[in-house]
Amino acid sequence: MDLTLSYDDHCTEIAHQTALLASALTAAAAPPSPLSAAVPSCPDWNLAQLLRHLGEAHRWVAEIVRTRAAEPPPDTALRTLPRDAAQTPSELATWLTTGARQLADTLRDAGPDTRIWTPLPSGTTRFFARRMAHESVIHRADVTLTLGTDFAVDQRVALDALDEWMELGSLPEMFDHHPERRALLGPGRTLHFHATDTPPEAAADWLVDLTGDALAWRRSPGPAAVSVSAPLTDLLLLVYGRRPADTEPYEIQGDAELLDFWLAEVIFA
Repeated sequence: MDLTLSYDDHCTEIAHQTALLASALTAAAAPPSPLSAAVPSCPDWNLAQLLRHLGEAHRWVAEIVRTRAAEPPPDTALRTLPRDAAQTPSELATWLTTGARQLADTLRDAGPDTRIWTPLPSGTTRFFARRMAHESVIHRADVTLTLGTDFAVDQRVALDALDEWMELGSLPEMFDHHPERRALLGPGRTLHFHATDTPPEAAADWLVDLTGDALAWRRSPGPAAVSVSAPLTDLLLLVYGRRPADTEPYEIQGDAELLDFWLAEVIFA
């Protein structure tokens, strides 16, 4: 069973995850509108702001790819987000799916190895296809958490999303952007994450190693100073800071303070 995602798979997921998000939004569109609801996993935003952020991010990346940009265009539209929603949930849903499809098509037209500006060293469209696929996954989770509906994601997508998160968080450049993360390093500091609902061939174990001079990770079972076991989707929500560790269904063994410290330092929205 092939559990890896290709470039085309990432393009497909951008549109697919956004379509699922839009369906959840329109299903909850009966009055009162949910757009003013606070997003518990992104507490500075209401739902309208989160949706505008995702849709503008899709369009921002599409511009980078379409123009083969060598430097980033202005990102004000995806950062400065008015709290008032000028659109209805249904209108926003249509706007979101349109932008996601356009981004997926633009990435496919460009191919995986086109050189463009990226915020990290990869410098090709391959980076943005993967990043926007999982950006869409996680913000769909934010929507379901806000609406109180169920969130589920395909196993292959969740595995790839966790791998990408580990890879990005362990890049040496992260110390340049977040020098405070050096405080994570120290003797005996290892963390193990185990998915309880995957087949053996999924190899759904992640070992984070903070004992050296850099952040490191690998797909591997423990032992570790602290171990976390939970279904795969729940692990995804945990490491992305969408669900607290001290709730069900997380089973934690070992140094829970190290887990809390690591989660607090490496979180990104």
